[in-house]
Amino acid sequence: MACRWTADHLAALDPQTMAVAPVIERPAPILPDVDLWDYWPIQEEDGRQAEIAGGQLFIFLSAPLQPDPDARHGHARLRLLHRKGGAWRDLGLLFPDDFSPGSREWSGSAVISPDHHKVTLYYTVAGQRGEEPLSFGQRLFETQATLRIEGDAIGFSPWSPPREMVVPDGEHYVRDLEGGGGIGTIKAFRDPSFFRDPADGRDYVFFAGSSPQAASNWNGNVGAARREADGRWTLLPPVIDAEGVNNELERPHVVFHASRYYLFWSTQKKVFAPGVQAGPNGIYGMVADRLSGPWRPINGSGLVFANPPEAPFQSYSWFVLPDLTVQSFADMVGLAEPPVDAAEARAHFGGMPSPELTLRLEGDRAFVA
Repeated sequence: MACRWTADHLAALDPQTMAVAPVIERPAPILPDVDLWDYWPIQEEDGRQAEIAGGQLFIFLSAPLQPDPDARHGHARLRLLHRKGGAWRDLGLLFPDDFSPGSREWSGSAVISPDHHKVTLYYTVAGQRGEEPLSFGQRLFETQATLRIEGDAIGFSPWSPPREMVVPDGEHYVRDLEGGGGIGTIKAFRDPSFFRDPADGRDYVFFAGSSPQAASNWNGNVGAARREADGRWTLLPPVIDAEGVNNELERPHVVFHASRYYLFWSTQKKVFAPGVQAGPNGIYGMVADRLSGPWRPINGSGLVFANPPEAPFQSYSWFVLPDLTVQSFADMVGLAEPPVDAAEARAHFGGMPSPELTLRLEGDRAFVA
């Protein structure tokens, strides 16, 4: 049975004492003509960030610069970058044109084999290829490729044909993912994040989902699937259920630390249900002694830490690594209120990584170190 994230949990949130990230400056862009946002490192099978070619490889969502940065979601393609000694190098789009069976490529995760020869990517395909207008259907796919390093050239080839992992069952996960695309309406079946349970060595993915039999339109959940011995994935019931509280529990992922399991997700104030105490834009999570639960809200409320009150939109899409490094991207930097129009949004959109943070975990409590 899924753990419920409830309005009572949120009522425990105290804006005066909640953990907050430090204020950041708007960073200089890595690519002047390209927006970059949700990103993840290529990881070892145990979740550690892999060291590759003297640095780390990251996969980003990317799109050509648009007058309105919100338009980027309709143009999203996966992009590969290498970070070495703090410097970023663009390695171009991850896939050739028309590789993915959709109109956009959204978030996921990537794992490298122990010999650093093969990479497996789990990612979201949005919409249908060649569609007009864009739709909001989402499907989970996996693909593999060989890592190739020749001098300064780093890349993957050839990618195997994308294989759909699992599909919504209509019982635990909504099949109709359209939702209109408006704030608080789009439904989820996206953001697969790989996790190997150290207790038994079994592989899982966690993903953002939506509950089909909820009484509320705010029906976000955290879903799960398990890989079987034959390599196929089995869809599991949701792990976390936010019915009546929140519509989008984005980029959920699990970290094993100090003999406990920590399940993190990102969400925004604008997708909390009316009538509940809306939490701030931040990273949220639950903790358990076993992967099967029961799960307990971190810090009593579920909020791990938030953007600072004076810059409530500065970062988003947080990703925690096993060493408790926290990565995110710079969103609307330097704004105390939502942007009034596309021009103001463009002037403040970061479109590149935020400064990394470090988390401190003490049982059911979490702090910014």
